[in-house]
Amino acid sequence: MLKFFAKYKFLAVVMLVLSVVIVSIMYSILKPNPTLPIYEPDMVNLELVDSTVQHVRKYHKIKDFELVNQNGKTITQKDYQNKIYVADFFFTTCQTICPIMTDHMVQIQERLDKQNDTTVYLISHSVTPTIDTPERLKAYAIQKGVDDQRWNLVTGDKKQIYELARKSYLVAKSDGDGGPYDMIHTENFVLVDTKNQIRGFYDGTNPEDIEQLMDDIELLKTL
Repeated sequence: MLKFFAKYKFLAVVMLVLSVVIVSIMYSILKPNPTLPIYEPDMVNLELVDSTVQHVRKYHKIKDFELVNQNGKTITQKDYQNKIYVADFFFTTCQTICPIMTDHMVQIQERLDKQNDTTVYLISHSVTPTIDTPERLKAYAIQKGVDDQRWNLVTGDKKQIYELARKSYLVAKSDGDGGPYDMIHTENFVLVDTKNQIRGFYDGTNPEDIEQLMDDIELLKTL
């Protein structure tokens, strides 16, 4: 018996290696490639979606916009054309979730800078545009260490910001008390792809979600 196994030892080893290779190939073929969903309004909590778009099931994209950043520069969707970006909504006088969200945005900015990444950008929209003038946003940007080349803090027409939050980014609740365009922004960060489609929502106050966002950014670059 020992002579038999000794005789065919080499063949057995070859067959074992071959079997491992075949199993590995079959696994790689059958295993689905990682991807990210494309979020449509009907996939999101209806409280965060304007009633006019709640029924939309496909082809949803971030609408064109024209706002002003911390340097007084007009920012439009063209500034984010063919770029991946992370968006959120905040206001400079917020003392609850906004400071945490901004600190996490700063961390994202710093990590992208360390990677010498020139493909991913950031945009934060003020939900109190009458208070958050470009001058006030500039002071806030300096205080927080905002990189003007990557991150825009924007202000502008209140109706436009409201509609961006509820009809495009799907991240704000309607207040309904202080006026027709009042809203309660959420802690959500939104990941947007090069085609202006939403690819992810993340809790901007949660460090674990920030890690997931960074992983998803790397994945999105490959899709």
